[in-house]
Amino acid sequence: MSFRLSILTILLFGILQSVTAQKDPVLFSVQNKPIHVSEFDYIYEKTNGEKADYSKESLEEYLDLYVKFKLKVQRARDMQLDTIPALIKELNGYRRQLANSYLVDKEVTEKLVEEAYQRSLVEVDLSHIMVKMPNNPQPADTLMAYKKIMKAKAALDSGKSFDLVANEYSEDENTKNKGGRLGFFGAIFRPGFYEMESAAYNLKPSKYSKPVRTAAGYHILKLNSKRPARGEVETAHILIRTETGKKDDQQVATIDSIYNLLKNGGNFDELASQLSQHQQTAQKGGYIGFVSTNSPVEESFKDEVFSLKADNDFSKPFKSSVGWHIVRRISVKPAEAPEIAKRRLQTKIQNSAKGKGGEFSRQKLAKQAMIAKIKKEANFKENETAKKLMLASIDSSYTSHRWKKVLTDKNELFSFGSNMKYTVADFNEFSKTSSTRLRRNKNADPKVIADKVYQEFVDDSALKYEEAQLENKYPEFKSLMREYEEGILLFEATKLQVWDKASTDSTGLAAFYASNPNKYQWKERAVVDLYTLRSGNESKVKEIVTMLGTGKTAEDVLKAVNKDDQQILSIQEKEYERGRDENLDRMNWKKGAVTPALKNERTRSTTFMVIKDTKAPGVKTLDEARGYVIADYQDFLEKKWLEELKASYKVEINDKVFKSLVK
Repeated sequence: MSFRLSILTILLFGILQSVTAQKDPVLFSVQNKPIHVSEFDYIYEKTNGEKADYSKESLEEYLDLYVKFKLKVQRARDMQLDTIPALIKELNGYRRQLANSYLVDKEVTEKLVEEAYQRSLVEVDLSHIMVKMPNNPQPADTLMAYKKIMKAKAALDSGKSFDLVANEYSEDENTKNKGGRLGFFGAIFRPGFYEMESAAYNLKPSKYSKPVRTAAGYHILKLNSKRPARGEVETAHILIRTETGKKDDQQVATIDSIYNLLKNGGNFDELASQLSQHQQTAQKGGYIGFVSTNSPVEESFKDEVFSLKADNDFSKPFKSSVGWHIVRRISVKPAEAPEIAKRRLQTKIQNSAKGKGGEFSRQKLAKQAMIAKIKKEANFKENETAKKLMLASIDSSYTSHRWKKVLTDKNELFSFGSNMKYTVADFNEFSKTSSTRLRRNKNADPKVIADKVYQEFVDDSALKYEEAQLENKYPEFKSLMREYEEGILLFEATKLQVWDKASTDSTGLAAFYASNPNKYQWKERAVVDLYTLRSGNESKVKEIVTMLGTGKTAEDVLKAVNKDDQQILSIQEKEYERGRDENLDRMNWKKGAVTPALKNERTRSTTFMVIKDTKAPGVKTLDEARGYVIADYQDFLEKKWLEELKASYKVEINDKVFKSLVK
């Protein structure tokens, strides 16, 4: 049996290798180290973008570049540059930064955006039973509210109708006498109510939820019905107000007369401006803006708005709690393409993470759910005994800056998987920099604070565990890390083999310059005086040119123009090579020639040049051409380096696989 199992294992391993090779074949290898098609595709498309057309010419060109790149990386590894502590530290820092954003983006934000988009397509009709809580509840407040909502839940479970239980237990005065009816809502709910939104969208019609907590308190929700999202309608209205407790015969007559005027062709904007009693909108022709299911207006008002079938249609008069209305549809916001809607939702979700909602924010709750999932998948184990002993040892100094390293116990507190284990001493190190521990709170129990810090320590450790798995879970993360690591190695190897050598090898640089004696040439040059006149003094150009024509020197001109210590004119000597200045290039280069005056639109100053001397073309010295010589020497060294690498390392290209990439 054991022999058969061994043979079966070998055969299965061979089959799996064959399948993997077929899915991701090797394109080429350097010193027997394979580079697969998936890696080449990733870097080819990333580098070329829209120009990645997979033509034979394009692929050949990039394959040549990537082979050279891999040769240099192989040399860097052979030089053991990947063992340099500073480079390891740099790479680890980049990985931590990338992993953190990757976890938030992939495991939290992307999922929240997709969830919000799917929910935004549907609207839910809700009722609720609510037990309020203060903004900053104490444990006693939370317990009292929880007990009350659980009594309401028990009443529902016993068979009592939702309407009766809402009337008896709900603390929402606006809805308790209406069976808790809230009406229709669409995603996304306002900050602090994500748990309520999730409960609502996960319920089946006529069913009620378990108690959920929001920024306002505890709720039990009932889903009455669902419908497709109605979108947004741009609207205007005319309002005639009514008075509570009084007959509104006069108001009815007024709104009916306005309605008849509209039917007979009256201008809605003008009638709203003249007759509407809603001051905020009357001066804008009754304009309200876009109305959606979540708009803070009465349900009857929204129903009238959404019942209008065409732009410029207006409703019959209808009554709300404030008076009689006529509404007009101006336009309907068109449905967004999914990718546009998701981008908008992503921005909204990311912004909400920085704003309201606190501990009940969408981002925070989603992150907690992610951590719970990580703990489950990682077989999280906790040593309750060690935790209790640790918390028992906490004293009042824990919440002060005086607290120092006192917990050195090596007992294991918790673990993730089989390798990541954390001790009491590790918790001690985490505590030293915890902002929760150092946050001032006169009435805080140090043991309660320590327990909060402990939970943060567990959560932080869970994220570190997940970060360690990213290469296995996300191929693109693995590609990014490989790209960055190899980029660091390439930079260091090139620096040592090419850049530093070209700058410091004075003998080699001089020999390289001497081998190309005629390459570094000056073109014809002009030595000029650059005259600059301050704003408002452009009229002095003719005066200066005239003075120069009479044999005056630049120094004479300066003294004449800048009299009474007024710094009107400045003169700088400069040297220009042929082809470097358009004004000069258009001139006949001779001593005394003057360029046309130019005005600088930004500084309002006026400049012109006077040629003092000319220099014939000639060979540049090494010092004069140093920058160009070093650049050429670097190219020379890199070519020699590549020739040496190709001679040192075996490169094998799979032509069949390469041809299969060509489109």
